[in-house]
Amino acid sequence: MSKAAKILLVDDEPGMLRYIRTLLEVDEYKVETATTGEEAVLAIEKGLVPDLVLLDVLMPGIDGLETLEKLRAARPTLKVVMLSCVSDTRKVVQAMKLGAQDYLTKPFQKAELDKVISLCLEAGTRNFGSEVEEVADDTFFIAASPAMLKIRSQAALVAHVDIPVLLLGESGTGKEVLAHLIHKLSPRAHRTFLKVNCAAVPADLLESELFGYEPGAFTGATHAKPGKFELCNKGTILLDEIGEMPPLLQAKLLHVLQDGTFSRLGSRNVVKADVRVLAATNINIQEALARKLLREDLYYRLNAFTMQLPPLRDRKEEIPVLLKHGMARMAERYARPQLPLSSALLDGCMAYHWPGNLRELNNFLKRYLILGDETLALMELQPRNGGPAAQAAGSGAQSSDGGGLKSLARNAKDGAEAEAIRAALDQTNWNRKQAAVLLQISYKALLYKIKQYGLGEERSQKRSAGA
Repeated sequence: MSKAAKILLVDDEPGMLRYIRTLLEVDEYKVETATTGEEAVLAIEKGLVPDLVLLDVLMPGIDGLETLEKLRAARPTLKVVMLSCVSDTRKVVQAMKLGAQDYLTKPFQKAELDKVISLCLEAGTRNFGSEVEEVADDTFFIAASPAMLKIRSQAALVAHVDIPVLLLGESGTGKEVLAHLIHKLSPRAHRTFLKVNCAAVPADLLESELFGYEPGAFTGATHAKPGKFELCNKGTILLDEIGEMPPLLQAKLLHVLQDGTFSRLGSRNVVKADVRVLAATNINIQEALARKLLREDLYYRLNAFTMQLPPLRDRKEEIPVLLKHGMARMAERYARPQLPLSSALLDGCMAYHWPGNLRELNNFLKRYLILGDETLALMELQPRNGGPAAQAAGSGAQSSDGGGLKSLARNAKDGAEAEAIRAALDQTNWNRKQAAVLLQISYKALLYKIKQYGLGEERSQKRSAGA
């Protein structure tokens, strides 16, 4: 974005208006001004199309938040940065929910203003390189779609507000990566980040894992051990799969969120810890609340701000970036040459449903890199009964047990393919290399198909019967 970008500046204080306008015009931005929210809304409704709006929160008449709501209603894609002389957590959260791109607290330095403006104006013009952001060792956040750019913007905002954040989304959508991003962008970035998977730790051990224990607290507890909350003091903790936490332990966690204190198992002494809590889950929240699997009071405490990660099928424009970056990273990790990402492979990946989201895509890339067979990789992307992609048909195709036209067609195709492979193997007396040449597929692809259709077991059974 060039410095010729147009910025609408809205502030009721004449001195602040002149000061910020001067800072912007030094960098050759085209600046329009308004002294009230009503004036700003009217300008937009009359056809003003700024690249960015700098909007004061506290103004007479309609305040900044109401103005933000009206501006976004008039022009939903409008980028707005809120300006305020006070850092009010509630207003920041409300501004985020209304669609603000960022939030600056007055007085700010020119460098701070420049950075925020640069991030906002460049968000829609990034190239592949700038879409990939390292957030921890070998952990990358990728934003190449409008949905993920919005998530990135929200993360930047919420990182500076010390409140719990609830991360929602299907399994494999990148909730842990988003947690790393929030930590990296926060004032706690130089402190510890820890993750606890509430589903992976047995319920009777989870409390001691989180809060520690004293000698004699239970059989085998011979010495004191601090829990994750103590180890993570001043840092950030991610409670993954929070919906799997036992209800009694949820009550203790709620107490920690309220006043930052807890006791180790077997102790009456109170421990104080300053920890930023992020929680993630793929469960249906309303169903979990109705079934009492998740305490309402804990949910409302965690729900200070919620971020919903979209599934990969709803942000397919990111697939080429994910494939390119993933291939380069895995090739380096496994010391193997990068494999080409042909147009056929890209088309197959774009058409695939990806029920396992980013995790499934990474595993797919790993298999492709190790096996080195594009034909086999393309076969994985075809939904077939019994194959690794069988579940991917998910957008409405019924299973073979349920009938359905798609299932019938797929079964017929599989049957014909199995019969053709069986005939080629019989013709070559089960010389699989010759059969692969005859079928015009790779040897690895043939081995995959033999296993998929159970032809090896079928041959063994025939031999046993003949014996």
